[in-house]
Amino acid sequence: MGGASDKHAWWKEAVVYQSDYKDIDPSYGTLGDVDELIAELKKRGMKFMVDLVVNHTSDQHPWFLESRSSKTNPKRDWYIWKPPKFDENGNRQPPNNWAQILGEANSAWTWDETTQEYYLALFTPEQPDLNWEVEAVREAVHDVLRFWLDKGACGFRMDVINHISKVQTFPDAEIQAPGAKYQSGDKFYANGPRLHEWLKDMNEKVLSKYDTITVGEMPFVRNEDEIIKCVGQDQNELRMIFSFDIVDIDNVPGIGYKMALHPWDARDIRRILTRLQRLMLDRNGWNSVFIENHDQPRSVSRYTDDSDQWRGYGAKLLCMMQTTLAGTLYVYQGEELGMRNVPPSWDPSEYKDIETINYWKKMNDLHKGDQAQINEARRVMQKKARDNARTPMQWTAEAHGGFSPSLAASVGAPWMRVNDDHAACNAAQQTGHDAAADGQLSVFQFWQRGLAQRKRHKDVFVYGDYAPLGEPHEAVFAYRRWSDSDAFVTVLNFSGEEVAWDIPADAKIRRYVAWNYGAGAPDEGLATQGTLRLKPWMGLLAESDL
Repeated sequence: MGGASDKHAWWKEAVVYQSDYKDIDPSYGTLGDVDELIAELKKRGMKFMVDLVVNHTSDQHPWFLESRSSKTNPKRDWYIWKPPKFDENGNRQPPNNWAQILGEANSAWTWDETTQEYYLALFTPEQPDLNWEVEAVREAVHDVLRFWLDKGACGFRMDVINHISKVQTFPDAEIQAPGAKYQSGDKFYANGPRLHEWLKDMNEKVLSKYDTITVGEMPFVRNEDEIIKCVGQDQNELRMIFSFDIVDIDNVPGIGYKMALHPWDARDIRRILTRLQRLMLDRNGWNSVFIENHDQPRSVSRYTDDSDQWRGYGAKLLCMMQTTLAGTLYVYQGEELGMRNVPPSWDPSEYKDIETINYWKKMNDLHKGDQAQINEARRVMQKKARDNARTPMQWTAEAHGGFSPSLAASVGAPWMRVNDDHAACNAAQQTGHDAAADGQLSVFQFWQRGLAQRKRHKDVFVYGDYAPLGEPHEAVFAYRRWSDSDAFVTVLNFSGEEVAWDIPADAKIRRYVAWNYGAGAPDEGLATQGTLRLKPWMGLLAESDL
């Protein structure tokens, strides 16, 4: 569930079944259930948003089954088919050297034995890419949009929408990872040559006819002009996009390998967020604010310390940061509880995601007999795997975290084992926490207060101006937000150490109003001028003079 704090609304997100864009995966229910859900959401002041995947379909989609049936089928060109190449020894090779996104050791092209050609499947062989160059494909997608908007959806999260336009010569990617057979081809499919033409067309013919919210998932895009073309108020494309800078913070620079632990500190967070905050304010765009989703590890484990001692402080620190940044805020399920990554003790067999499985296989193939490398690969997997965000939601301390309370032991478990800590970290425990008993808010209660404060001061936190404070600091990220009538300062210690931070004069701190070390306002006489001493993982919010 995601929150649109600027509109004072919440929405429920549903994933459209990739085998049939106008139906729901039977394991989740029926279209009748969707109608009931939309009606009940409206009664509660909530909205229904659809997660739309139209860069690719399932290989079981009727369109693809027709396309692969023969070279003469009318839907053959609805997907991207190419003949093989052959090396000097006569061995069949893919059309180019593009790597699969969810398994860079593999080709992005899959061989079809029946028609003796390759089809492009950037993510997995089971997810063939649609050929948006074909007008009938674009019209079919428009028809899908109308179907869900007419049903009552308020808009769409558009999965990897910036991959729909490919450079039509399909050239080899440059060598960024020496020694690897396949290379990242994002230069030739991320924000491709006809992307903006097709987004404008989609907006003109469909989206502009409804009151819609749209957010485009756009990995790889860093160019500011490209970003503004997508989200600028006068561009008529999308309302906002998910920029990946903050969730790529520990990827390998230049290569983009996700399964890595590249070092970073608060200076990187400041650089990334300041660039995006200022870009949208200066060029009339709109930010999405997020640090967690179904494709990322848990934020409290990634950006802070998820140990029992510090988990709560870290989760609240990240809440304070996000609820005081400009844009539309997206909160991923479990983030509001401080759910963390699975324990390092879990065996690799517990991981179910194809990206993780491909990574583990690659590392074992590359480092046979090298236990130190295998151990490091396992550490990276525990820190970065998407599986961390896909364990059952921790509702209660009961079996499976209360996710499937009626699931009998004889039937088995949900798709994945619940995190071991669900008895100590769950919604029932946190929503029922008595702050008066220990002077602390639960992570959930801290989020409630942060969102309420964001709405109360939306002129500052949602729409207001932004400036970083002080010089870049390896541990401290601080910034000032203001409107015509109010101003606030946020100070965040992204380290497990006590830090002395010199308050810059332009902070103009009047008084502290919230922190993550107690339920009320700070009561320790913290400095408003001079040197401020910050405890480990401390977050502070202060009123500031204009």
